[in-house]
Amino acid sequence: MPVSGLPPYDDTNIFARILRGEIPSKKVYEDEWAFAFHDINPQAPAHVLIIPKGKYCSFADFSAQGSDAEIAGFIRAVGIVARQLGLEAPGYRLLANMGEHGGQEVPHFHVHLFGGRPLGRMVARD
Repeated sequence: MPVSGLPPYDDTNIFARILRGEIPSKKVYEDEWAFAFHDINPQAPAHVLIIPKGKYCSFADFSAQGSDAEIAGFIRAVGIVARQLGLEAPGYRLLANMGEHGGQEVPHFHVHLFGGRPLGRMVARD
């Protein structure tokens, strides 16, 4: 179900529970700013979710409320994960859904990192 992407933050969302260790995940990377793990329903050979450790509902919330250190640390973590997965040379795609029209399903900001094959059009046409 799509979510609004706007506060308040829901501490019971699946990514908050993964961060607390209540739900297992296949970790790819972790530092003080971000946690990255394999998507359980991959849409490409490489499909990793990267989430900030702070309580942010969406990109809109993160970009407005995140500290400079959190934002820089998170962006660097995304780059580190792409490099570690060997995706820089062939290329990759980043996707962040925001709100109902953007198709956001989990009310915790996250970036999808896709790669491992040609990814086609950026947005499907109706």
